[in-house]
This record gives sequence, structure tokens and C-alpha cells, in this order.
Amino acid sequence: MSSDLRSIYEHLFAEYGEQHWWPGSSAFEIIVGAILTQQVAWKNVEEAIDALKSAGLMDPESLLRAPLAEVATLIRPTIYYNQKAKKLHSFLTFLKQRHHSDLTDLLALPVPVMREELLGIHGVGEETADSIILYAAQKPSFVIDAYTRRTMQRLGLITGKESYAELRALFMESIPRDVKLYNEYHALLVRHGKERCRSRAPLCSGCPLRDMCKYAATAQ
Repeated sequence: MSSDLRSIYEHLFAEYGEQHWWPGSSAFEIIVGAILTQQVAWKNVEEAIDALKSAGLMDPESLLRAPLAEVATLIRPTIYYNQKAKKLHSFLTFLKQRHHSDLTDLLALPVPVMREELLGIHGVGEETADSIILYAAQKPSFVIDAYTRRTMQRLGLITGKESYAELRALFMESIPRDVKLYNEYHALLVRHGKERCRSRAPLCSGCPLRDMCKYAATAQ
């Protein structure tokens, strides 16, 4: 598996190059984006973040003080905006109560401790927690998403029934625990899933992973 994962990375990097992901001017902005991007395209998240910035709410204490209705209106482009406003509030309440609204205090925690704390917050699932750890804290915790699962299943490396924890462990036990590598690998899988290994009508012709893909072999 280790050699397979290295080969996938090398082929994707050769095809797409460096991705410069995750976009965000601060750790807090990255966290807000990680919560808002659930089930929505990133362009919608950017609109919401711009609205929060324009309203002067892009810091933990200001955003926590803002009425939920106001926050929901500002993040309306992200869909499920009422629920996401509550999720942001839950995170900010946790941050204030546990870390005195000091984001650096949270992000300084060891990965297992930080991950456990994040998963205890309403609205923060495993993918969101790992995104926060990898991109905001810049610590090694591999992010598993739908693009990763779909690509790995089509390649024939997983059955598709594996849990999030099993897939995360597969990557973390097979490739070096390096923040830059995890960052780049995840971003490449996202781009590949969006552009080629799509849920419907995947573009197998010319795919950089075609020669190692079981799905492409049977789709001929």
C-alpha cells in the first residue's frame, strides 16, 4: 500500500503541480472556512467569509458576540446557513470556555488531544477536525473526504465500506507524517476528484492514474 500511495501522489503531482491549498489569510479564517464548507462549493464559502470580514466579524470574540440571525444572514451563500451559524457558535463557545478565546492555545495542543477536543464540539466531524489540525494548526492529520474515498475505491485499493478512521489510518501508516505532504496530497485528490474522477461521467481518457485504475480497465 505504501508504494501504491507514493505512486498515486507522484502521478497526481506530475499532472497538476503544487496546489497552494488551503486558502485563508489566518488560522481563524481557515477554521471558519472548514466549518462553512461542509456540503457546499468553496466559492460559496468565499462569499460568506468576505461578508463576515466586511461586517468586522472575522475574529473569535466579535463573531461570538454577534447575534445568530445576523451571522446566518451573512453566511447565507453556504446553504444550511442557520445550522452552520449554530456550529460556528458552538466552536466559538468552546474556544472561549476551554481556551479563553485564545486560538493559539488550542492549536498548540498535541494532535490526539486537539482532535479529541474538536470532535467534542457540536458540528465538528472528523473531516472538519482534521482540516483544522492540518491547515490551521499545521500539524499532520490526514484529511479524508468524498474525493479521496471515490478515487481510492475506483483504483481498487479499498472496498468503499471502510470507516473514516480506517482510511485515515491507511494513509497515516503508509506515508511519512509530514504536514506539507499531507496538505499537497489532499489538495491533489480534491482537484483530481473534481476534474477527472467525478461522481458521474468520470474522464478516464488521459487520466494520470488510468494505468493503475481498475475502474478505467473495466470501463473500456
